[in-house]
Amino acid sequence: MNCPDTKPTVAHKADGHSQPIQWLLVCVWLLLAGNGWAAENPALAEYQVKAAYLYNFTKFTDWPATAFASVDAPIVIGIVGDDPFGKTLDDLVKDEIVRGHPLVVKRLDPKDDLRGCHVLFICRNEKDQLPALLQKLKGTPVLTVGDAGDFAEMGGMVNFVLVQEKVKLEINQAAAEEASLQISAKLLRLARIVKTN
Repeated sequence: MNCPDTKPTVAHKADGHSQPIQWLLVCVWLLLAGNGWAAENPALAEYQVKAAYLYNFTKFTDWPATAFASVDAPIVIGIVGDDPFGKTLDDLVKDEIVRGHPLVVKRLDPKDDLRGCHVLFICRNEKDQLPALLQKLKGTPVLTVGDAGDFAEMGGMVNFVLVQEKVKLEINQAAAEEASLQISAKLLRLARIVKTN
């Protein structure tokens, strides 16, 4: 099954963002369905979609200039804990540049300095350390993303939730703003907005 381009490089609109991310997600699902992966490997399909979201978060989030060492420094997508993505995320971001910044993926240990990331996916197996990790990152321009239950209510910024086997978003907008991050209204419209408990 052909999908025009799962990593679209369309002309940017006036707000500096490319076409809505739903297109990419639809393409990912079509590719999975066409290969029979979604039915045979639901966990793989789930994390393919989550990888597509992580890739697109780089396009729909604005970081302060101080978050980059230089104008062409990379946007770092970090994964802390047991990586559920395999090479999917690496393949998605390969050779991609967002607003002059190349994208790179780094696998990290919870003991590493996580503040060098721009997007940080905290894996489920780190749930016990989640309060400490979020506290360590509090106020730093790192978009924290997870998929562990009440991640957003605990102060994480974006939480993946499964609703009828579809990946949905919860966004803690206040936590993002406290870290000087601006999440696009286009992305906010796709999400349920939650607050820190």
